[in-house]
Amino acid sequence: MGVVLVILTNIPKKLFADETQRVIHVFVALCDNVHQGIVPVPPALGNGDDPGNNLYWGALYGVKTFLKKSPRWQLVSTVVKPPHLQQKDAAVLERCIFRHKEQPNVYLVADAYQGRKIKQAIVDFLDAASGALRDKIIVGKGEPSREIDVYGGAQLLAYVGHDGLMDFSLSRYPRQQNRLHRDAIILACLSQKYFAVPLAHSGANPLLWTTGFMAPEAYTLESALEGWIARETPEQIRQRAAVSYHKYQKCGINAAKRLLVSGF
Repeated sequence: MGVVLVILTNIPKKLFADETQRVIHVFVALCDNVHQGIVPVPPALGNGDDPGNNLYWGALYGVKTFLKKSPRWQLVSTVVKPPHLQQKDAAVLERCIFRHKEQPNVYLVADAYQGRKIKQAIVDFLDAASGALRDKIIVGKGEPSREIDVYGGAQLLAYVGHDGLMDFSLSRYPRQQNRLHRDAIILACLSQKYFAVPLAHSGANPLLWTTGFMAPEAYTLESALEGWIARETPEQIRQRAAVSYHKYQKCGINAAKRLLVSGF
């Protein structure tokens, strides 16, 4: 896959983060009626082998489609079954790289994991949050092209999809590998309850997660990212996300604020 799991100590911060770039790495577990413990959705939306139509990726409010249509993001590239990731048994079916139109030093890498590989998606997210899983990729062809840090080299990690920890347990918890600050967003049902222990072990800061059941669609993610890009406080980011969630879900702004929270 081009990444390694290593234990590192006393490593200078500059080895992990380019101060001139900010990177967001999003892990999307495709919705899967067959292999996930979810209330079934229409078959086309719940086919975990089909990113193009999937509820959390290619559908109207899926990560790829929503960001591609956003006036704030530019889709730089799409790679189907990235060759260098195939060592993980083809868990990643598609990778999209976006660049922020107003802040060109901000990149977003989104990986669509096969629905049946939801556990791998969660493990990779947590390992990245701890700094144990990391990689570098080249963005763009020819000049100008740029090398960016992804996984644990990113400053913000996000998980989007079903809360698989409601269905299975982890054999291990990730351990924080260095002192680089990483924020985490977890858009999944009851994510504060189920991700609290492993995320605490990872050392990442829970910027936004949930106290109840929710629709993990991309409008909430995008709103939170805009606040993060603007270097807003966690409370401001939470407010942004809640307003967006209420706008699309019509759940009431107070209910949205109770659902979306920051911190342990």
